Parts: sequence; C-alpha cells; structure tokens
Amino acid sequence: MGKDFDMVNRSWPSLCRLLGIVTIAVLLGPLPANAQQQSAGVEPSKGQPKAGDKSDGDEKPEAGSQSSTSNDRLFYVLPDFLTVHATQLPPLSVGQKFKVVARMSFDPVEYPYYALLAGISQARNSEPGYGQGAAGFGRRYGLAFADGTIEGFMTGAILPSLLREDPRYYLMGKGTFWRRTAYAISRIFITRTDSGHERFNFSEIIGAGLAAGISNYSYHPREDRNLANAASVWGSQVADDTVDQLLTEFWPDMRRKLSHITHRGSIAP
Repeated sequence: MGKDFDMVNRSWPSLCRLLGIVTIAVLLGPLPANAQQQSAGVEPSKGQPKAGDKSDGDEKPEAGSQSSTSNDRLFYVLPDFLTVHATQLPPLSVGQKFKVVARMSFDPVEYPYYALLAGISQARNSEPGYGQGAAGFGRRYGLAFADGTIEGFMTGAILPSLLREDPRYYLMGKGTFWRRTAYAISRIFITRTDSGHERFNFSEIIGAGLAAGISNYSYHPREDRNLANAASVWGSQVADDTVDQLLTEFWPDMRRKLSHITHRGSIAP
C-alpha cells in the first residue's frame, strides 16, 4: 500500500503543473494588452513557413530579430520559449540551446511555481523522509527546482547538443482536435535533427531517464534511492512534458478566445 501511495505522489507533478499554471495566472492576473502581444510574438526565421501553417494573426514577428526561438508564455505566465510557429527554421547552435533553456529554467515565474509544487507535496506528505515544517518545505522546494532544472537542461540543451537534435516544439496549429492531440503526444517520441530530418526523440526519452537517475541517486531521500523510484520519476517527467506539449499546442486557440471575450467586454455599453 505504501509503495502504491508513493507512485501516486510521483505522478502528481504532472497534474500539479496544470494546477500551477492556472493558479499563478489567476494570482498575477492578465497582463496588459501590449504585454500580451509582446510575449506572444515569435521571432522571425530565415525560412518561409508553409501556407496555412501561420497562426491567425496573434503571433507577429519581432522586427529585426535574428533568433529562432520565441517569447511566448503559457497562460501569459510560464515561459515557453522553445515553441515556434514556423515550419522551417535555421538550427540552434549549442550556445543558443543552453541560453534558451537557462532563460526558461531561471525565469522569475519559476520560483513561485516550484514553491507551489513544494507546498502541495508537503501537504500530501510526499517524500516523507524530508519531514514537515520549514525544513521539510525547503527540501521539497529544492528537490522540485532541481528536478525541473536538471531535466530541462538534459532534454533541451545537453542531449540535443550532443545528438544534434532540435529541442523546439513546432506547432501544428491547424486540423482537428484529435489530430493535433496525436501530433503533440507524438513529439515526445519524434523530433527533428539539426539538419531538418525526423527521428526518434533520444533527447527527451534518454535525457529524462538520465535526469531521473541523477536526481534519484544523489539528493532524493535515501530510502527512495532504488530502481523502481527512478523509473517512477522518469515516467513522471515524461508525462509532465507531454502535458506541457498538449497545452502548448492548444494555447494559441485559448488565447484567441480569451482575446475575443476581452474585446467584446471592452466595447460593451
């Protein structure tokens, strides 16, 4: 029974990410319209996107920028700088891969987000070896931050640099709900190389596994340092990334609807 409860706790971060996104968005409130447009804007690429693959006018390139990442934020809050709307982009250099992952990992919004995860983990008594109180919260905060940061660098910078894979998520943006859902999930297992070809996503699957092993056998509670727990952390991280990509794929649609609702409200008598 105890092991089953621990497994449930391991899968909880994926749901917590959804809760965290919504909670932080509510606490911070909607950004001003000009800030939303700035955060939504993707920077231009040297290639030309195919006809019909552009978003419906809510993603405008920044004039003069040569970067191939974006400034987008999920729910106007969480950094989503590896999501792009073009279909053809120049490859990222090793330095660019590390820089964009660092921007996302140490973005100011990440600190309260991990505090929220740590609070939920403490309320559920996840990682009971950490205890309760301020000390227990601090350990859980450090664990959540380290887990997310190590996994982010492994899957977004280190492995993509070594294997010459593209860590960006290319939005489909069009098509039926189920087709786009299948596409978003498939990108966990399929990625582009720096040369533009598709292949198995070694950076995600192996990178998440390496991150899980590092965290599990270094700073997780000693009683949790076993293969089953490492596999559970691995699965949770992949599930978390899958949720992220589903949200990323449909966030432009949600943003347009929110924008239309806000616009109608502003002109109502």
